[in-house]
Amino acid sequence: MSDQLRAAASTPAEGLAAPYDALLLLSFGGPEGPDDVVPFLENVTRGRGIPRERLKEVGQHYFGFGGVSPINGQNRELLDALRKDFAEHGLDLPVYWGNRNWAPYLDDVMREMAADGRRRIAVLATSAYASYSGCRQYRENLADALAALAADGVAELPRVDKLRHYFNHPGFVQPMVDGVLAALESLPQEVRSGAHLAFTTHSIPTASADTSGPVEEHTADGEGGAYVKQHLDVARVIADAVRARTGTELPWELVYQSRSGAPHIPWLEPDICDHLESLHGAGAPAVVMVPIGFVSDHMEVLYDLDTEATAKAAELGLPIARSATVGADPRFAAAVRELVLERAAAERGEPVERCALGLLGPSHDLCAVGCCPARGPRPAAAGADSPYA
Repeated sequence: MSDQLRAAASTPAEGLAAPYDALLLLSFGGPEGPDDVVPFLENVTRGRGIPRERLKEVGQHYFGFGGVSPINGQNRELLDALRKDFAEHGLDLPVYWGNRNWAPYLDDVMREMAADGRRRIAVLATSAYASYSGCRQYRENLADALAALAADGVAELPRVDKLRHYFNHPGFVQPMVDGVLAALESLPQEVRSGAHLAFTTHSIPTASADTSGPVEEHTADGEGGAYVKQHLDVARVIADAVRARTGTELPWELVYQSRSGAPHIPWLEPDICDHLESLHGAGAPAVVMVPIGFVSDHMEVLYDLDTEATAKAAELGLPIARSATVGADPRFAAAVRELVLERAAAERGEPVERCALGLLGPSHDLCAVGCCPARGPRPAAAGADSPYA
């Protein structure tokens, strides 16, 4: 427990989160049955002109799992974990949940929160890193939801504050370290000490990667801006922790998965399956895939890693294991509580202790102008450029 949390423990429960009166878990959403798959994909790809028949082809990934994405169930588990942790630590803060692309839709949940009298809302996005799709697009979704409230005639719009990126918070990192150790133990004993760690995250266009994070972190040299830097820093922290726990330094690399863009547009590489082929060709005895870019075992993990990449490894005869994502680990729930308390203290003008591992330090509270820019001008809440300050 940090000094900040110890101090908070002696504070009256009703004052711990002030000025916040609610926490919103903001996520991507996913289908919960076969009939949901194509409408869900239409929501995801809206405005891109993708034919319905093509969406049916893409939806085969979901149909292979009964048309159900695991992400909604995992968000329910995280909601339960957050509510349990908050209650156990005297934090009287209601927790709501809204999605970008499927029920419960963000607009509907914001209407519910406004009707419940919530006026200052802390927002936790289920994306730990800086990028357009992982940060600014959620801020645009929040601005859209506030605009919908205004159109409904709500006179006093709630204020929303997005909690900082938590990619290097100990409560996010430590469960992943344990996951790598467990995955190593699952490998045949004779290959463990030579296993390679393949840290995986969602590939994004290199142009988006290079402009991720604050303007001062943008790059024109292909180094990936904040998105790549943050992943590399966390991968290094996890690899160092695994070495400290096992006494063995394992080779590692950051690789990518789940590319979905047009072939002529450059995206971050190497792809995980290409990486497995390269490792096999170089004589690597085994691989542990470490999905550091994902909060939970949603479809990109279950299909792209557990199905597609695992099949590639079997084809190559390469022993492989996949480590767990953070999910609803109690340490992550505690980290969310700490993120709420630190932001609340900062908003009250009090000194704040911020937990962070690695070299980059804690991320910013308020996204600056030009942070993770969109393809075109769109209003975004919870940032320095918000029209809803």
